[in-house]
Amino acid sequence: MPSWIGAVILPLSGLLLSLPAGADVKARSCGEVRQAYGAKGFSLADIPYQEIAGEHLRICPQEYTCCTTEMEDKLSQQSKLEFENLVEETSHFVRTTFVSRHKKFDEFFRELLENAEKSLNDMFVRTYGMLYMQNSEVFQDLFTELKRYYTGGNVNLEEMLNDFWARLLERMFQLINPQYHFSEDYLECVSKYTDQLKPFGDVPRKLKIQVTRAFIAARTFVQGLTVGREVANRVSKVSPTPGCIRALMKMLYCPYCRGLPTVRPCNNYCLNVMKGCLANQADLDTEWNLFIDAMLLVAERLEGPFNIESVMDPIDVKISEAIMNMQENSMQVSAKVFQGCGQPKPAPALRSARSAPENFNTRFRPYNPEERPTTAAGTSLDRLVTDIKEKLKLSKKVWSALPYTICKDESVTAGTSNEEECWNGHSKARYLPEIMNDGLTNQINNPEVDVDITRPDTFIRQQIMALRVMTNKLKNAYNGNDVNFQDTSDEASGSGSGSGCMDDVCPTEFEFVTTEAPAADPDRREVDSSAAQLGHSLLSGSLVCIALALQRLCR
Repeated sequence: MPSWIGAVILPLSGLLLSLPAGADVKARSCGEVRQAYGAKGFSLADIPYQEIAGEHLRICPQEYTCCTTEMEDKLSQQSKLEFENLVEETSHFVRTTFVSRHKKFDEFFRELLENAEKSLNDMFVRTYGMLYMQNSEVFQDLFTELKRYYTGGNVNLEEMLNDFWARLLERMFQLINPQYHFSEDYLECVSKYTDQLKPFGDVPRKLKIQVTRAFIAARTFVQGLTVGREVANRVSKVSPTPGCIRALMKMLYCPYCRGLPTVRPCNNYCLNVMKGCLANQADLDTEWNLFIDAMLLVAERLEGPFNIESVMDPIDVKISEAIMNMQENSMQVSAKVFQGCGQPKPAPALRSARSAPENFNTRFRPYNPEERPTTAAGTSLDRLVTDIKEKLKLSKKVWSALPYTICKDESVTAGTSNEEECWNGHSKARYLPEIMNDGLTNQINNPEVDVDITRPDTFIRQQIMALRVMTNKLKNAYNGNDVNFQDTSDEASGSGSGSGCMDDVCPTEFEFVTTEAPAADPDRREVDSSAAQLGHSLLSGSLVCIALALQRLCR
């Protein structure tokens, strides 16, 4: 045999291929590669029909190859696009979970508020007629503020509810004493006797805590769904580093260059590549799991003592009860106010001839839950919460699981059952290196991807901080404490939403956990702990505000 093989004319390229002395291997056909490459949508113009020398390759092994420089560049870009699509597809479940459930919960809460306002308006128009309509702005303001709070507005729930009851007391006090004229200063004095007189009975105290806790939980939960949605959407759009792109090309398409287009990567080889490329995403997992746990805790509150549906659905009936309490105790209330604030001046003759409207003596029938089928968003809070809890549990560890999910895809790797007949980065054989652990710092010895462990991804760190902040808010909401969602100057000065505490008493997580009672027995919570009592007083306070507003409406 001669010491060298002469020039071989290639049918496509016309290039001269010089083979080393002693070579006795006949150039293999690139037919399979041409077919696979064309199936990807690429032009066949630059693909050789037979293998050529591979000194020009920058990523794949520089041996006899079916790849030209142009092919390697195109396949490298293709591997980047396929990786980005794989991550997006693999994270599709968690992204759609947060997108769809955020939309559903938000739609439900908004419609719930609209229904509650409409129900109250319809009920009071029937009962009070013009008296209500002339003063309806008091109640409209209440629901406007509740909606503004829910949508993230800078509203202090406790102060807003206290103000509502104070306004309602002023209106009703004038209605039950039409023979007198009350100045603004006198009415302010009347308001100061609200806590002492308890003109609306126990309703304001109960309603205040129920409204406060329920709205804190509802708003925080929807905010949590928003943050989860945004983080998932952002993290699923990866920007692979140059080192990652090289590793992807070597894993996915260097088999093409070696004339082995049907040979898929070894499973463990794929895992090391993906762990290197998704090292920063894996670092998100710890904070993500804490966030999911906090979301599940608040979801439990929404099912139990902080159920906004059970608070808002009968709110019109509760407010009417408060107004009836005020009416029944009107003489005692007026006497105590006159004693404390002084005898008011008689009203002008026209006004003094007026008497308390007969319509105001109307009795409300007891509230029957069966009369109110759930209509908000065509579902109920319990059904929504049950569904989202199942989905949230499936979302845990989603980011550290990405490499495993991607690499078990049969369209990507050869699978775990074919460890000898797979691409190991150099040839069709078993992949021997050990699998790296998750996270950035564990990639220092990754044999496949060049990872700079000293430079964490800034974008991922921002998402970690967003999750950390949201988790803290969820924990506060779980304990019934309010949190601010906007860093405004007002909030910074302490004028934002309240802490959820009353009378210098803040219920603790332990108290909430140990004092919960079945929804069918709400009064039990009231005697179980001071926290529950505080909750009912908050709820009652909000009802009182509603009753006062109603009286103004009835004026």
